[in-house]
Amino acid sequence: MPVKVLIVEDNPVARSFLTKVVRESFSDQLIINEASDLETARRRVSESRVRSYDADPEDGSESNLFKLMMVDLELPDGNGMELLAELSSYPATKIVTTLYSDDEHLFPALQCGADGYLLKEDRFEVLVEELQKIVRGQPPLSPAIARRLLTHFRPGGIAGAPTALSGPSAFQSSRVSAQERALPADQDRLTPRESEVLTYLSKGFTIKEIANLMGIKWFTVNDHIKSIYKKLNVSSRAEAAVLASKQGLV
Repeated sequence: MPVKVLIVEDNPVARSFLTKVVRESFSDQLIINEASDLETARRRVSESRVRSYDADPEDGSESNLFKLMMVDLELPDGNGMELLAELSSYPATKIVTTLYSDDEHLFPALQCGADGYLLKEDRFEVLVEELQKIVRGQPPLSPAIARRLLTHFRPGGIAGAPTALSGPSAFQSSRVSAQERALPADQDRLTPRESEVLTYLSKGFTIKEIANLMGIKWFTVNDHIKSIYKKLNVSSRAEAAVLASKQGLV
């Protein structure tokens, strides 16, 4: 099944550029949808949900949902952060693509649920490399943004920086070690598929390798990992593997 991508960008030149970046980044067959404003983006998302709901489960209803979203922050009819907040429960990897590298845009975007933050001014090759990190289970961050985050979270970093980010994103910070976390409630225990993914994760396999081993799309593996992190209340594969091993979850 092709992987569906949504690019939300009002500038047609930038939209075309990002489309090329996405196509160069992944070997999967892609279906790329575009939206130049919030209204159109919301309509595209709503349509994907309806098609997913109406689809025959045997045909794979998840294929109707977007698996990757590239969202600009400044749009003609609003702010991209509004869309990110609205899509907090939507099972897609959501990446901000913007020209803003300041704290006033970076941290609110991450808190609204962005799984990555890329600067459109970066070179084509850099953006491709950063997007490909998704397959390796790493957050896609422009180099300048990664440096900024490190500065903020190091001791003695810039005053006023948040010490933790809300939501289940890969950037969530936690002071509680995996060994101290409680078992998930019975209704939140890992499914057999999630347990299989976690087993591979604990052995050091990449998302792409796990996808090949399990015969599924890497975006599906990514969805399983997000669910695992949420159920185990962890933010990294190392924490998940330690907790699962100690508690006999896998």
